[in-house]
Amino acid sequence: MASNRNCVIRLSRYKNALYRFEKLGFVKVFSDNLGEAVGVTAAQVRKDFSLFGITGNKRGGYQVKALIEKLNEILGKNELQNVVIVGSGNIGNALLKYKGFEKEGIKIIAAFDIDPAKFRENPEVPVLSLERLKDFVKKSGVKIGVLAVPDIAAQQVADMMISSGIKGILNFAPINLRAPADIIVNYVNLELEIENLIYFVNAMDKTDKKPK
Repeated sequence: MASNRNCVIRLSRYKNALYRFEKLGFVKVFSDNLGEAVGVTAAQVRKDFSLFGITGNKRGGYQVKALIEKLNEILGKNELQNVVIVGSGNIGNALLKYKGFEKEGIKIIAAFDIDPAKFRENPEVPVLSLERLKDFVKKSGVKIGVLAVPDIAAQQVADMMISSGIKGILNFAPINLRAPADIIVNYVNLELEIENLIYFVNAMDKTDKKPK
């Protein structure tokens, strides 16, 4: 893989910034515009783009529309990406109800749970028994899964997802998953993020209160 995760995250941020520029009527932007929009230097923008063969014009900058298309192609957003959710509790349901995924090229096609009370054969997004995960993944060819189950069950369910053919997992459970090297696992830990935020806000307060 010719990139690292931080670089790919920045590409997503550049792409989102470009959409904002486009809405504002910009036809072209420069690396310093993008750098300022996402909080990095212009040199970092050019370095990131050079890794993917994106070149701009020193005087003309980058064409916004063409750059959005290129970034979407790199990020795999030029075609709809199907996703399944395992766990239809509070987080899973919130994701199921979120209407903003499809405009970003993401489609949740099914959810899975072990609680029969949650099963529903909704033709749009069914909630199915976890036992049906393997067949569903095999038939649909879906490669991306969201893991939204309690931490005590997370590893076992992750193993099921991987053995079913899932190649990328977004894990909301607050544990580190064991996974083969060819499986990509990203983590979302809201508690950790808020805890860090609290620490740094408190640290700033303490600094401000020190006599000068």
